[in-house]
Amino acid sequence: MTDPSTPPTSGPGRKVRVALVFGGRSGEHSISAATAAGVMKAIDREKYDVLPVGITRDGEWVLPSREARFELTSGALPEVTTEGGTEISGLAEAGPVDVVFPLLHGPYGEDGTIQGLLELAGVPYVGAGVLASAVGMDKAYMKLVFAGHGLPVGPYVVVKPRDWEQRASEVVDRISCELAFPVFVKPARAGSSLGVTRVDDVSGLADAIEEARFHDPKVLVEQGIEGREIECAVLGGRDGAAPRASVPGEIVVDHDEASFYDFESKYLSATHARTDAPADLPDDVADRVRELAVDAFEAIGAEGLSRVDCFVTPDGEVLLNEINTMPGFTPISMYSKMWEASGLSYTDLVDELIQLALERPVGLR
Repeated sequence: MTDPSTPPTSGPGRKVRVALVFGGRSGEHSISAATAAGVMKAIDREKYDVLPVGITRDGEWVLPSREARFELTSGALPEVTTEGGTEISGLAEAGPVDVVFPLLHGPYGEDGTIQGLLELAGVPYVGAGVLASAVGMDKAYMKLVFAGHGLPVGPYVVVKPRDWEQRASEVVDRISCELAFPVFVKPARAGSSLGVTRVDDVSGLADAIEEARFHDPKVLVEQGIEGREIECAVLGGRDGAAPRASVPGEIVVDHDEASFYDFESKYLSATHARTDAPADLPDDVADRVRELAVDAFEAIGAEGLSRVDCFVTPDGEVLLNEINTMPGFTPISMYSKMWEASGLSYTDLVDELIQLALERPVGLR
């Protein structure tokens, strides 16, 4: 590992060594692998020495033998295994690196865990720090932070494990009283629409909560918002400058194929939904989306990158839905598509994120 007191440099004949860490123990393992495949293809090999480091579903660390097998093709979900690779005990055994790009989605990676490990090791890394990662992962605390900063969010109810296990009927009654149907039931600490169910009446609540609890014992129930699903990509500023927001993009779901933008619509079917970047919005609404995206980024103390998801109601009101501190990052992911529409190519975006990480000091800041 690098000495945290000495910033890495790429002197004559030496490239910056970047460890791409991907896979992991969460339900988003395959999406993380696909994200890594996209970055591995796009990263400038003339500028960076790339070290792929995979983590299996069981938490084993491995240096994979082939990069191409992690691409998301024909609806197949890639997976990190020890087969054909070199098993290692952890990142330290992979050799010295200058910067880590933690391409991990979900718990045990995006939630501050690996960020804490890298802080302890004194290694620069791409993306949000420990606290921002943890807050961005937990949608319940995320909404509390947004509300505390005066940012607009829709109505929701948090279902804690003990409440559901001991007072399930009371929880159902509370949701029915406080929220209007339809509602969306989702794990509080998961992404990629895993375990998310649209519920149109009270009869479907219990099953939907149990489905979400399969991924996370803590559950969030959100009131459905009439309107359009709009997203915005945020990049940290260079040299102390303010964060930058992309043009907004839109998720357009074919409701004959899917009731909402679920896991299959995102990753396994090309017909269930499409993404438009830039979104067709009035200028003032687009400006409001970009403003709120930066406000959300700063509210949780994010760094590097985030994707902010919003709803735009028929009367033009913008409500924050959530922030994702390590969004899907393939060439066809919304984050990269929005920056491409803003004039920043995928390869240049990868480079910008690495440079932001190298510029930022490790530790308290």
